[in-house]
Amino acid sequence: MNMERFGSAFAAWAAGGRAAAAAADAARELARSVGLRKIVLVEGDSDRAALEALALRLGRDLGSQGVSVVAMGGATSIGRFLGLLGPRGLDAEPAGLCDAAEEVFFRLALERAGLGPHPDRDALERRGFQVCVADLEDELIRALGPDGVEQVLTAQGDLRSFRTFQKQPAQRERPVGRQLRRFLGTTSGRKIHYGRALVEELDLGRVPQPLLRLLNGL
Repeated sequence: MNMERFGSAFAAWAAGGRAAAAAADAARELARSVGLRKIVLVEGDSDRAALEALALRLGRDLGSQGVSVVAMGGATSIGRFLGLLGPRGLDAEPAGLCDAAEEVFFRLALERAGLGPHPDRDALERRGFQVCVADLEDELIRALGPDGVEQVLTAQGDLRSFRTFQKQPAQRERPVGRQLRRFLGTTSGRKIHYGRALVEELDLGRVPQPLLRLLNGL
């Protein structure tokens, strides 16, 4: 619970505004109380939900290990969050997960934060920042396969909605994998829900490599 409170305080601190000073004090105090050692920066709540669910499936309690997964509310916020780390802020090591399209934001932000240039993806991943191709939903859909994802939709009562979605003119010619990826983002909260639900059905021998590398590095 305290790790969740830390994540909320840290996000409020990074957001700035009138509440930032109080949020900074709270984040620093909570960081000490939970033994914070690493912060995993992810784009949104669906990424956080999937990563935390996978950690539990692999027998990892990230909070008890001093790891906080923080949703930034968008990849372009990475610079603000990195700016609050280090000896003058929170003395915690950063790691992260991003979509391929946002890789450039992460590289530039790390360099501006004084964490060194990262000329290619290998260098970025050695720093602890993993890249999904194209995004987390795509990684999970490929790992489960379209049939596996449809089984999850059936169990969640959403298969009929997906079949209706497939009939839309813009979707008819698309491959099923792309249809599924788009469908997961069509309703508020659906990506978060299925971030957990897809991970819970994932064969642990087929964990997407960006997620596995990230967790192994924590």
